[in-house]
Amino acid sequence: MTDEIAADAAHPASPRPRPRRAVLLSLFAGLAAFAYIFDQLTKLWVTSTMVEGERVPVLPPLLHWYFIRNSGAAFSIGENVTWIFTIIMVAVSVAILFQLRRLGSAWWAVALGLLFGGATGNLTDRLFREPSFAMGHVVDFIQLPNFAIFNIADSAVVSSVVIICLLTLRGIGLDGSRHSAGKHDGGKNV
Repeated sequence: MTDEIAADAAHPASPRPRPRRAVLLSLFAGLAAFAYIFDQLTKLWVTSTMVEGERVPVLPPLLHWYFIRNSGAAFSIGENVTWIFTIIMVAVSVAILFQLRRLGSAWWAVALGLLFGGATGNLTDRLFREPSFAMGHVVDFIQLPNFAIFNIADSAVVSSVVIICLLTLRGIGLDGSRHSAGKHDGGKNV
């Protein structure tokens, strides 16, 4: 064991074995399913135990459950164009599935799983909740001070975006390869 550690220390640039494809796809699917199911179960709980507009203190003044239905995006932007958000969520979900063939990183599997689970969680609301198909209002219920009211799907999407930003800043590609700033420009700063 110590010989392996010494060998790794002597050759820090040696490539690490990449996780097998089946493991990465399982990680993606597991997190997507977790985010989706957790989102839908919490929305079911809210709609069956609260009245729209009801506000329940959880950890006052920091956290309240506040049941609203949001026809727009974050901060209720675009309330009159709900159908556009439905189309965007379908496009994002399909794009994620197409990108899975390039998946070679466990952290990208985590990020895409959370993104897919969150997008499909809110897409389910858009498709099947009132007032009509593809125009449904998303159930939001988590309220923090001076912030938008959101749900578990929104949290999954934001978490995935943070992970994607960190991976991008570290130069880790979707396939697991590392990219450096000078690699593509012949080592010169442009």
